[in-house]
Amino acid sequence: MKLDVLAFGAHPDDVELGCGGTIAKEVANGKKVGIIDLTRGELGTRGTAETRDEEAFNAAKILGVSVRENLGFADGFFVNDKQHQLEVIKMIRKYQPEIVLCNAIEDRHIDHGKGSKLVSDACFLSGLLKIETEDDGALQKPWRPKQVYHYIQWKNLDPDLAVDVSGFIDKKMEAVLAYKTQFFDANSKAPETPISSKNFTDSIIYRARDLGRLIGVEYAEGFTAERYVAVDSLFDLK
Repeated sequence: MKLDVLAFGAHPDDVELGCGGTIAKEVANGKKVGIIDLTRGELGTRGTAETRDEEAFNAAKILGVSVRENLGFADGFFVNDKQHQLEVIKMIRKYQPEIVLCNAIEDRHIDHGKGSKLVSDACFLSGLLKIETEDDGALQKPWRPKQVYHYIQWKNLDPDLAVDVSGFIDKKMEAVLAYKTQFFDANSKAPETPISSKNFTDSIIYRARDLGRLIGVEYAEGFTAERYVAVDSLFDLK
């Protein structure tokens, strides 16, 4: 299956939080989108790897993505080395995306920056002919995405581009809140975490609204880019 967009997240829920609105919009526009989670989020204070699996499945259905896979890397302890790069390369070559979305280039959680660099490096290496990988016993062809964009997470990084997600914020929030163990629940007896507060859940909306204000729309999601963003005409810009 060839995808238009492949979104990577260090943990289940990273993609929904960082670019759920963009994914929902691209799916609505007829694009094929997939999600690859690097870990099962097994070190999370709330929930378990099994509940995260179920929540990720439900969130994927809400967003309407074509495929979701989990690479099973060690939460908190995966590294950017040859072994891990090759596993990511296999996914890139398997789905041949035009665009890859991945974690913030730096963030509060150490896995986010690590995951960002790991996926970015793998996107480059995936285009090298002499790196051989197999899928179901068949040799894979080299493939390098045209663009790699990094969504913004906990830290307020300055975006290089902003996607208008007006009309898709409700779908994003539905997908985020599919992770019932992770986010605000007044009746939960689980330990509190930085993302389990009502303020954090509210921040998903008000941050998207504020970025939307800055570009003249209702809601937006921001991304940083690894190279210049090109347009065909000045009139492509909002």
